[in-house]
Amino acid sequence: MSTTRPYSPGDRGPEPSGASGASEGDTPAGAPSVMGATVSSVPPSGADAGIAGASSGRQIRRLELRGESGVVPLARDFTRQALYAWGWLPAAAADRRAAAEDVLLVVSELVTNACLHAEGPDELVLTCDNKVIRLEVSDGGTGQPAPRNPHRAGRPGGHGMFIVQRLCLDWGVLRTPGRPGKTVWAELGAPA
Repeated sequence: MSTTRPYSPGDRGPEPSGASGASEGDTPAGAPSVMGATVSSVPPSGADAGIAGASSGRQIRRLELRGESGVVPLARDFTRQALYAWGWLPAAAADRRAAAEDVLLVVSELVTNACLHAEGPDELVLTCDNKVIRLEVSDGGTGQPAPRNPHRAGRPGGHGMFIVQRLCLDWGVLRTPGRPGKTVWAELGAPA
């Protein structure tokens, strides 16, 4: 389990430029709508194009959080909306429901950590393809998130990164040389 690396092993290359703006019809009835959000799609290529459910390719959603209040519920609502759009919700099977709940919990933990240790998050980026959902929370903080070691379940506080470590395929921290802050990322497997 990596906690710091210059790039993620699941990095899928640069994001497409100019592909933003929420489109109507992305949100099912009853799903929350979040202001300040952008949505983009990358068409599938090669082998991915033949996989069931791959017709929409890689999906990217961004939510600006800098200066917002109530960022944890805002981030959860935004993520829930994306999970509806990507077909993770509504979940008929228990394993699909658990996968969606894990994503929402990890988003909550990453955004909460940015609030507690980095003067608040700047942005939440969600990226989903057929196999992995990647969550990224950027902030201006200089600290290095790490699970409390040893982890003591009965101790109040300090469980956030332990939860992230346990639920995710991998996670880490990205820093851009010459720029303040960091991006904490986590990847979870898509439900089968």
